[in-house]
Amino acid sequence: MKKTHFKNELALADTCKKGAEGPVVKRIQEWLCLTPLRFPEAVTATAVDGKFGSATERAVRNFEEAIGQKQTGVVTPELFHRLAEPLAMAFQAPPVAGPASIHQGILHYARIHLRQRATELQSAQEQNLGPWVRSYCDGYEGSPFKWCMGFVQSVLDLAASGAGRDYTAIMPASLSCDVVAMAGRQNGRLTDSKSVRSNPKQVLPGDVFLLRYPNLNDWYHTGIITRVVGDCFETIEGNTDSKGSSNGTAVFTRTRNFRTTTIDVFTVEGL
Repeated sequence: MKKTHFKNELALADTCKKGAEGPVVKRIQEWLCLTPLRFPEAVTATAVDGKFGSATERAVRNFEEAIGQKQTGVVTPELFHRLAEPLAMAFQAPPVAGPASIHQGILHYARIHLRQRATELQSAQEQNLGPWVRSYCDGYEGSPFKWCMGFVQSVLDLAASGAGRDYTAIMPASLSCDVVAMAGRQNGRLTDSKSVRSNPKQVLPGDVFLLRYPNLNDWYHTGIITRVVGDCFETIEGNTDSKGSSNGTAVFTRTRNFRTTTIDVFTVEGL
């Protein structure tokens, strides 16, 4: 795989406990804040300030209780593995069983990331924060890093590398929808919205959609098509929300009408 930053997010070398400070504590706090997505009744959300104080210790104890372990308030490498388990399951998932097309592989991994509730964190000053964003964006995070393309390329990377291939054979490694779309135009892989509308059968589940502002060469959001039905694409996309935002909070499914929205499609055929 080319996108390997997720390994940094899964690593904890030493035991961490009350009184500790620094980036490692911050990562623990981030995962504590994400834990209620898995255990809604677990009282684990706490300040993400890099200081392992009484509130963080209490949150750790509550996480231990949620997973049925003895409450110690101490984060061992083993306990951290349980905290970060969703990321490990998403990025280290086994490949598709049996022979499969690249399209099937892409759908397989996209659905795994969806099920693991890939979600960003936010602060009073910034959004697009946390271990999922950094994993998708090669270690980068913060408001400028809209991570929809990072999500798409992580899924393509998983599917391609699982088949012994390289996703950069068909598109440049980039977090920019514009860069990928323009490359698709140059290599003949980008089908524009007008052509999609005239012949939607050319679009396959597993292909990548790119939203574009009408009459402009300006693409602003992307995701993976899971189904073509009627006038709509069903999708899995990152950095969106229930309203379909291009700068949302998580990985969601969505339906998008390709006849009323300007949607270009990047084919992954032959990867």
